[in-house]
Amino acid sequence: MKNAEWPTADLCEEMTAWRRDFHQNPELGFKELRTSERVAELLESFGLEVHRGVGETGVVGVLQRGDGSRGIGLRADMDALPIHELNEFEHQSQSRGVMHACGHDGHTAMLLGAAKHLSEFGAFSGRVVFVFQPAEEHGKGGPAMIADGLFDRFPVEQVYGMHNMPGLAVGAFAMRTGATMASEALFEITIEGRGGHAAMPHHGVDAITVGAEVVTALQTIVSRKLDPGLNGVVSVTDFRTDGQRNVLPGRATLTGDARALSVEVNSEIERKMRQIVEGVCMAHGVRGAVRYETEFEVLLNAPEPVRLAAEAATMIAGSAGVNTDYPPVMASEDFAHMAKARPGCFVFAGNGVTGPHARPLHSADYDFNDDLLAPGSSFWVRLVEQTLSRDAA
Repeated sequence: MKNAEWPTADLCEEMTAWRRDFHQNPELGFKELRTSERVAELLESFGLEVHRGVGETGVVGVLQRGDGSRGIGLRADMDALPIHELNEFEHQSQSRGVMHACGHDGHTAMLLGAAKHLSEFGAFSGRVVFVFQPAEEHGKGGPAMIADGLFDRFPVEQVYGMHNMPGLAVGAFAMRTGATMASEALFEITIEGRGGHAAMPHHGVDAITVGAEVVTALQTIVSRKLDPGLNGVVSVTDFRTDGQRNVLPGRATLTGDARALSVEVNSEIERKMRQIVEGVCMAHGVRGAVRYETEFEVLLNAPEPVRLAAEAATMIAGSAGVNTDYPPVMASEDFAHMAKARPGCFVFAGNGVTGPHARPLHSADYDFNDDLLAPGSSFWVRLVEQTLSRDAA
């Protein structure tokens, strides 16, 4: 798949080799030792200034051209997931129980391709900061790099991220201004009842019954307690007790996940959850407690970076291939921390609409579409050259 407007088309073979090497050798968050070293070595071979160990296993490459003082940050994630791969192609994972099921191998390869092209042919004046981030899947890598001085040590005016999107055509791009991806809060609810014999439930307070009432009531937070025009999701994903076959449980623990597209809705979900747990437990005369921790923030795209990203994407895909009003995604992404620290834009790039490349992210038979490597990396090139154009400088 080639297009005259894709400046990195000549790098397809190299990017494919990098991508498949990363896919065969996946590493979990903050354990990306081989991956980060390979990234650093490649950046050094391109002639970039390279910094290892930023945010533990993160890598930063800096490319300066001309006398321009402006800087732009481009970020790719490197970590894999604890999933056993079901694919049987030649480049399948060689690490049992670990695979690139979200396409971070492709994101890394695309940014490397852009770095190589820009180092050789980049028509811009200013500084490009290539950010290769660890531990995105658990929301720890972005904050770790920022805490390690990412934007103080490598100043940029704007920061951009990209993620492949199954179901979107290869070569197409999508984005939106404002809330783009949801916050994620993890919650744990503990209920302390009074266990007893299964044949004599009246002598205790069965924690599983109280917990079941809590699970049902939590579903009313979104369906009955939030404005229907607002987005939110509350999911109980685990329910554990200390009960046995003929022993009523005295303790129940519920854990789960809550998503929202604004800080206000996330706070309201937490407030209503605490209210429900307190009320149900009080009605049964038992104790309940809630631990609610927001791990991913809402990802907010800023207007000017969205405008620039849309212009660059149009150079690659044409106006028909760019959607600037893509619906918000209720999944979460720790690029949100970077977009909070600097004006940013997170872009979705099509991974394919049919066949194996339309399989969902995080599925054991997912694979990144190598046909996306050229348009995706070319998008980065056009974005840099337009944002840091010599005329503007």
